[in-house]
Amino acid sequence: MKDPKTEHAEKVALFRYGLIADLLQPAPDDGRKLYERLKEKAAKTYCIPASRRTAVAVETLRDWIALYKSGGFDALKPKPRKDIGSARAIPLEVLDLLVATKDAHRDWSVSMVIDAAKKDSDAARALELPLSTVHRVLARAGVMERLPQDATTKDRRRFSYEHAGELWMSDVMHGPAVVVGHRRKQKTYLIGLLDDATRVVPYCAFALSENTAAFLPVLKSAVMRRGVPKRLYVDNGAVFRSHHLALVCAKLGVTLIHARPYQPQGKGKQERFFRTVRMRLLPTLTTADLSSLEALNRRLWAWIEGEYHQSPHRGLDETTPLDAWAMRSADVRVPGPEVDLREMFLFEQKRRVQRDRTVSLDGLLYEVDATLVGEVVVLRYDPTKRGAPIDVWHGGKMVHTARVVDAYANCFVKRNHGTKLVEPATGANVVAPALRMSDLARREGDHVGPGGPGEDGGAPCT
Repeated sequence: MKDPKTEHAEKVALFRYGLIADLLQPAPDDGRKLYERLKEKAAKTYCIPASRRTAVAVETLRDWIALYKSGGFDALKPKPRKDIGSARAIPLEVLDLLVATKDAHRDWSVSMVIDAAKKDSDAARALELPLSTVHRVLARAGVMERLPQDATTKDRRRFSYEHAGELWMSDVMHGPAVVVGHRRKQKTYLIGLLDDATRVVPYCAFALSENTAAFLPVLKSAVMRRGVPKRLYVDNGAVFRSHHLALVCAKLGVTLIHARPYQPQGKGKQERFFRTVRMRLLPTLTTADLSSLEALNRRLWAWIEGEYHQSPHRGLDETTPLDAWAMRSADVRVPGPEVDLREMFLFEQKRRVQRDRTVSLDGLLYEVDATLVGEVVVLRYDPTKRGAPIDVWHGGKMVHTARVVDAYANCFVKRNHGTKLVEPATGANVVAPALRMSDLARREGDHVGPGGPGEDGGAPCT
């Protein structure tokens, strides 16, 4: 009669050999690689001797193959524990119960697994099960990672376009903090665009916000550098759902595609680029690189052009992104002279012109034509150039270009006062002389410089 321990060891070894036998001697007509066969076996369920587990990991199968090649069948037998005869911290039956519980409920926390095990087992109830110990056990068993909830319901397939410009994808990544205004630090956001076929970065930049006003200048620079894409693949964030972005894409002939909510897997290439930024760029940033937003973006583009675009890419069969672009960019659409990119990417705001001929925009006062006083006008401007001249539109056409008010210069500008028509009783039209500035100020209750109304009760100097 065989010893029970010996019989158990042989059963385990036979089970292990049964799984790896066809891997040791593959069929001549089986052209699959070893990893593909290992993955296929790991996806199945088994009745494992003396264990509640039903799955075997790929790395476990690799270990069994290595053991058999080095020591034959006997090497597949389980080795006796070194602590035989001594009390174990957690009995095997409790360990199996913990692993099985976690494997069945991947979204449960470690404390929930312990509570469930103690409810089902008297042995577990009698033990002290520290969180750190149980977490280590579950991690070694490979059951700590959550299984995708839609693994059996969603049809996901790897895709890759053939030519440059067929699809760009875009997303936003949280970046480091930079010094703003030489005083305080502010968080940045990396707004990136990636060409699917070549992995080239048409353009990307760190910004102080993740809104449409920050995204559109990045898209504009990308179009100027790498042409007009056929499709733009983005997520469902507010920055990508704006009416202005949809309008720009329509004018450029770009199909705007939004990913399904809570389905980030479609932009895996963009996420992989962000991961490369986190691993290779962010750890190398110096204090000088974070001294301003401009310094950070200079460092970013030095890294992209000098390292990322020049490095062999595994997803491109070890071809660099720039080489891939050179081979696949023959059909890229370039904006023609009839496309006014500056006009297309300008933002719009409506304002009513005040009595002093000014409109307010982004905390600044702009001076417009006097004929527009009281009228509602449309201001078209570049949000990245605060204080730059803006276009003033009225009645569907551009009227003129407005600039920031120079209050000091206006002290020396001669006012162009109009004339007032008076109709006497005789019916004759008489042209009255222009009102003096002081008279107009007195009528409107405004103060006109030193010595004006209200000062010592005297009349204004003329």
